[in-house]
Amino acid sequence: MALWHLILLALVQGITEFLPVSSSGHLILLPALTGMDDQGLALDIALHLGTLGAVVLYFRRDVGRALSGVGGLMRGRRGPDERLAAALAVATVPVILAGLALKLTLGTEVMRSVAVIGWSTICFGLLLWWFDRVGAQRRAIDDWSLRDALFMGLWQAIALIPGTSRSGICITAARAMGYERQEAARIAMLMSIPTILASAALLMLDVAADPGGALLRDAAVAAGLSFLAALGALALMMRLLRSVSFTPYVIYRLALGAFLLGWAYL
Repeated sequence: MALWHLILLALVQGITEFLPVSSSGHLILLPALTGMDDQGLALDIALHLGTLGAVVLYFRRDVGRALSGVGGLMRGRRGPDERLAAALAVATVPVILAGLALKLTLGTEVMRSVAVIGWSTICFGLLLWWFDRVGAQRRAIDDWSLRDALFMGLWQAIALIPGTSRSGICITAARAMGYERQEAARIAMLMSIPTILASAALLMLDVAADPGGALLRDAAVAAGLSFLAALGALALMMRLLRSVSFTPYVIYRLALGAFLLGWAYL
């Protein structure tokens, strides 16, 4: 794949991954609306791996706590770090099971359409606006229980529908349970780590089946570029959430969704 194409994909992924506007939906739309070749699911996952690196670096203290909690759980401890590690594990189970079901039934290809992305962009955008508007802002990550993690995990599985936005649906669930905006985004970003790692297993299968190594080379370049773009976008979003609600993102989703439905049906 041409370098300029990889740069464009990396910028789209890096900028949209941490905004509740669906990075996967944008990656699918790029070839659909421009006529460029579809980069495929494998390269999509490579781009997500790049943004994963940005999440790990930005939230390195929380990641360190979770890793420490894994060791603590193995030794029978039950402190805050152990609770965080267990909650992340519980939140990941639903999306893994749903993803396997879709892969086995070929449901992922059926949903990669402009019409599906348009409807999900609008509907889940309105859902985010509603819960951000009525949700309380009194809870933080230390209040995150296993029950909350399962609830958010079930919502995260819905993000397998392109256009939903994984971060957006997780933030919606967190705001519905009364988590502060920054804390909701923080939890949603941490939930992305095991989810993307699980998706990376699919990339490894595709890379192993590519004897020429072209896919591996493109994946490495895309991941590196998306890491750089994502790190800046993540820092900016977390800073803006101190004073800005999610309404601007919802307005963008409504405008984009309306355009996509017009594109699909007219």
